Amino acid sequence: SSQYIRVHLLISGPVQGVYFRKHTQDISLQNNVCGWAKNLVNGDVECILEGVKSNVDKVIIWCYQGPPNSRVDNVEIKNEKFTGDFTDFKIM
Repeated sequence: SSQYIRVHLLISGPVQGVYFRKHTQDISLQNNVCGWAKNLVNGDVECILEGVKSNVDKVIIWCYQGPPNSRVDNVEIKNEKFTGDFTDFKIM
């Protein structure tokens, strides 16, 4: 049985202005993960990811690395209740 999960990520470091959200969207869609990513005023990127656990895990692993020219200092992960609310991955 495929376990569906939802995670809430806060990614900190110089992660804005390096297409972090666009890359996260691409990686998520490639892995059938839905949700959204947005820039926060403090410079962090916030994401919600929903999908099969093995796929979500791949996106999380990527988030620790980020796109070229980014430097990820920290990824804070909170597990939340899966909702199935999302049909795609949006950049907010």
